[in-house]
Amino acid sequence: MVNTSTPDWGDLLIGQLAFYWDAHLRPRLDGLTDEEYFWEPVSGCWSVRPDAAGNYRVEGGPGVDPAPVTTVAWRMMHIAVGCFVTRSSTFFGDGSVPADADMFDPRHVPADLPHTAAEAVTFLDDSYREWHGHVSRLGDAGLRTPLGPKGAYFSAEPMAALITHVNREVMHHGGEIGLLRDLFHATGATRRTDHLAASGA
Repeated sequence: MVNTSTPDWGDLLIGQLAFYWDAHLRPRLDGLTDEEYFWEPVSGCWSVRPDAAGNYRVEGGPGVDPAPVTTVAWRMMHIAVGCFVTRSSTFFGDGSVPADADMFDPRHVPADLPHTAAEAVTFLDDSYREWHGHVSRLGDAGLRTPLGPKGAYFSAEPMAALITHVNREVMHHGGEIGLLRDLFHATGATRRTDHLAASGA
Protein backbone atom coordinates (compact mmCIF):
# COMPACT_ATOMS: atom_id res chain seq x y z
CA MET A 1 0.00 0.00 0.00
CA VAL A 2 1.35 3.42 -0.96
CA ASN A 3 2.01 5.79 1.92
CA THR A 4 0.36 9.06 0.96
CA SER A 5 0.98 10.88 4.25
CA THR A 6 2.94 14.11 4.15
CA PRO A 7 6.50 13.60 5.38
CA ASP A 8 7.76 15.69 8.28
CA TRP A 9 10.54 17.55 6.48
CA GLY A 10 11.82 19.02 9.73
CA ASP A 11 12.31 15.60 11.30
CA LEU A 12 14.05 14.38 8.15
CA LEU A 13 16.35 17.39 8.04
CA ILE A 14 17.31 17.24 11.70
CA GLY A 15 17.48 13.44 11.63
CA GLN A 16 19.96 13.55 8.77
CA LEU A 17 22.66 15.10 10.96
CA ALA A 18 21.72 12.96 13.96
CA PHE A 19 22.17 9.78 11.91
CA TYR A 20 25.48 10.97 10.48
CA TRP A 21 26.73 11.90 13.94
CA ASP A 22 25.68 8.64 15.61
CA ALA A 23 26.60 6.22 12.82
CA HIS A 24 29.61 7.87 11.19
CA LEU A 25 31.36 10.86 12.72
CA ARG A 26 31.24 10.24 16.46
CA PRO A 27 32.48 6.62 16.28
CA ARG A 28 35.42 7.82 14.15
CA LEU A 29 36.63 10.00 17.04
CA ASP A 30 37.05 7.15 19.52
CA GLY A 31 40.64 6.73 20.65
CA LEU A 32 41.84 10.02 19.18
CA THR A 33 45.30 10.89 20.52
CA ASP A 34 47.01 14.24 20.87
CA GLU A 35 49.50 13.16 18.19
CA GLU A 36 46.71 12.54 15.70
CA TYR A 37 44.77 15.61 16.73
CA PHE A 38 47.68 17.96 16.02
CA TRP A 39 49.35 15.90 13.26
CA GLU A 40 50.51 18.00 10.29
CA PRO A 41 50.83 15.78 7.20
CA VAL A 42 52.52 18.59 5.22
CA SER A 43 54.25 21.82 6.12
CA GLY A 44 52.21 25.01 6.46
CA CYS A 45 49.05 23.40 7.83
CA TRP A 46 46.38 25.43 9.55
CA SER A 47 45.76 24.10 13.03
CA VAL A 48 44.69 25.13 16.54
CA ARG A 49 47.56 26.82 18.35
CA PRO A 50 48.16 28.87 21.48
CA ASP A 51 48.44 32.64 21.11
CA ALA A 52 50.79 34.85 23.09
CA ALA A 53 48.50 34.59 26.11
CA GLY A 54 48.33 30.79 25.91
CA ASN A 55 44.76 30.68 24.60
CA TYR A 56 44.22 28.11 21.86
CA ARG A 57 42.69 29.53 18.68
CA VAL A 58 41.82 28.32 15.18
CA GLU A 59 44.21 29.59 12.52
CA GLY A 60 43.27 31.08 9.17
CA GLY A 61 40.16 32.62 7.73
CA PRO A 62 38.08 33.05 4.58
CA GLY A 63 39.43 34.31 1.28
CA VAL A 64 42.63 32.23 1.11
CA ASP A 65 42.84 30.42 -2.23
CA PRO A 66 43.99 27.75 -2.24
CA ALA A 67 43.43 27.15 1.45
CA PRO A 68 46.20 25.21 3.23
CA VAL A 69 45.84 21.62 4.35
CA THR A 70 44.26 21.53 7.79
CA THR A 71 44.74 19.28 10.79
CA VAL A 72 42.20 17.14 12.60
CA ALA A 73 42.25 19.81 15.31
CA TRP A 74 41.35 22.53 12.83
CA ARG A 75 38.48 20.54 11.34
CA MET A 76 37.06 19.47 14.68
CA MET A 77 37.05 23.03 15.95
CA HIS A 78 35.61 24.29 12.68
CA ILE A 79 32.67 21.94 13.24
CA ALA A 80 32.37 22.60 16.97
CA VAL A 81 32.74 26.38 16.83
CA GLY A 82 31.97 27.41 13.25
CA CYS A 83 28.95 25.13 12.86
CA PHE A 84 27.55 24.57 16.34
CA VAL A 85 28.75 27.03 18.98
CA THR A 86 28.41 30.26 17.01
CA ARG A 87 25.00 29.30 15.62
CA SER A 88 23.68 28.19 18.98
CA SER A 89 24.96 31.37 20.59
CA THR A 90 23.51 33.55 17.83
CA PHE A 91 20.00 32.14 17.60
CA PHE A 92 19.50 30.41 20.97
CA GLY A 93 21.98 32.25 23.18
CA ASP A 94 21.79 32.96 26.89
CA GLY A 95 22.32 36.70 26.49
CA SER A 96 26.03 36.65 27.31
CA VAL A 97 26.82 37.94 23.79
CA PRO A 98 25.40 41.37 22.85
CA ALA A 99 22.16 41.26 20.87
CA ASP A 100 23.69 43.10 17.91
CA ALA A 101 26.09 40.22 17.16
CA ASP A 102 25.21 38.37 13.95
CA MET A 103 26.26 34.78 13.31
CA PHE A 104 29.65 35.82 11.93
CA ASP A 105 30.56 37.98 14.92
CA PRO A 106 33.76 36.75 16.63
CA ARG A 107 32.24 37.53 20.02
CA HIS A 108 30.45 34.18 19.75
CA VAL A 109 33.79 32.33 19.65
CA PRO A 110 35.16 31.03 22.98
CA ALA A 111 38.32 32.81 24.12
CA ASP A 112 40.16 29.53 24.62
CA LEU A 113 39.65 26.22 22.79
CA PRO A 114 40.56 22.72 23.99
CA HIS A 115 44.26 21.96 24.51
CA THR A 116 44.08 18.19 24.07
CA ALA A 117 42.33 15.62 21.89
CA ALA A 118 40.26 14.32 24.81
CA GLU A 119 39.10 17.84 25.69
CA ALA A 120 38.30 18.48 22.04
CA VAL A 121 36.10 15.39 21.72
CA THR A 122 34.17 16.39 24.83
CA PHE A 123 33.82 19.96 23.56
CA LEU A 124 32.54 18.72 20.20
CA ASP A 125 30.11 16.33 21.91
CA ASP A 126 28.70 19.13 24.03
CA SER A 127 28.43 21.61 21.16
CA TYR A 128 26.63 19.06 18.98
CA ARG A 129 24.15 18.14 21.71
CA GLU A 130 23.36 21.79 22.35
CA TRP A 131 22.76 22.54 18.65
CA HIS A 132 20.70 19.39 18.14
CA GLY A 133 18.61 20.14 21.19
CA HIS A 134 17.78 23.63 19.98
CA VAL A 135 16.88 22.76 16.39
CA SER A 136 14.91 19.63 17.31
CA ARG A 137 12.50 21.79 19.31
CA LEU A 138 11.83 24.36 16.58
CA GLY A 139 8.75 22.87 14.94
CA ASP A 140 7.48 23.75 11.48
CA ALA A 141 6.99 27.45 12.19
CA GLY A 142 10.49 27.81 13.63
CA LEU A 143 12.06 26.05 10.66
CA ARG A 144 10.30 28.44 8.27
CA THR A 145 11.15 31.63 10.18
CA PRO A 146 13.66 33.90 8.40
CA LEU A 147 17.02 34.31 10.11
CA GLY A 148 16.61 38.08 10.21
CA PRO A 149 19.45 40.50 11.06
CA LYS A 150 21.34 37.82 13.01
CA GLY A 151 21.73 35.96 9.73
CA ALA A 152 23.69 38.88 8.22
CA TYR A 153 23.54 38.65 4.43
CA PHE A 154 21.46 35.47 4.71
CA SER A 155 18.76 37.31 6.66
CA ALA A 156 15.95 36.34 4.27
CA GLU A 157 16.78 32.63 4.42
CA PRO A 158 14.71 30.40 6.74
CA MET A 159 16.20 28.55 9.69
CA ALA A 160 15.82 25.33 7.69
CA ALA A 161 18.35 26.65 5.17
CA LEU A 162 20.88 27.25 7.94
CA ILE A 163 20.32 23.74 9.29
CA THR A 164 20.87 22.33 5.80
CA HIS A 165 24.13 24.28 5.54
CA VAL A 166 25.33 23.08 8.94
CA ASN A 167 24.56 19.48 7.92
CA ARG A 168 26.64 19.86 4.75
CA GLU A 169 29.55 21.41 6.62
CA VAL A 170 29.63 18.77 9.33
CA MET A 171 29.50 15.89 6.85
CA HIS A 172 32.13 17.50 4.61
CA HIS A 173 34.64 18.14 7.39
CA GLY A 174 33.73 14.97 9.25
CA GLY A 175 34.68 12.88 6.22
CA GLU A 176 38.03 14.63 6.06
CA ILE A 177 38.67 13.96 9.75
CA GLY A 178 38.15 10.26 9.05
CA LEU A 179 40.54 10.38 6.10
CA LEU A 180 43.23 12.16 8.11
CA ARG A 181 42.99 9.50 10.82
CA ASP A 182 43.28 6.77 8.18
CA LEU A 183 46.36 8.43 6.70
CA PHE A 184 47.95 8.90 10.11
CA HIS A 185 47.73 5.19 10.85
CA ALA A 186 48.43 3.95 7.30
CA THR A 187 51.65 5.97 7.04
CA GLY A 188 52.84 5.11 10.53
CA ALA A 189 52.91 8.80 11.43
CA THR A 190 53.82 8.72 15.08
CA ARG A 191 56.14 11.70 15.33
CA ARG A 192 55.13 14.42 17.77
CA THR A 193 54.16 17.58 15.96
CA ASP A 194 55.99 20.86 16.16
CA HIS A 195 53.00 22.13 18.11
CA LEU A 196 53.38 19.52 20.84
CA ALA A 197 57.14 19.82 20.98
CA ALA A 198 56.92 23.59 21.29
CA SER A 199 54.38 23.35 24.11
CA GLY A 200 56.52 20.87 26.01
CA ALA A 201 53.79 18.23 26.03
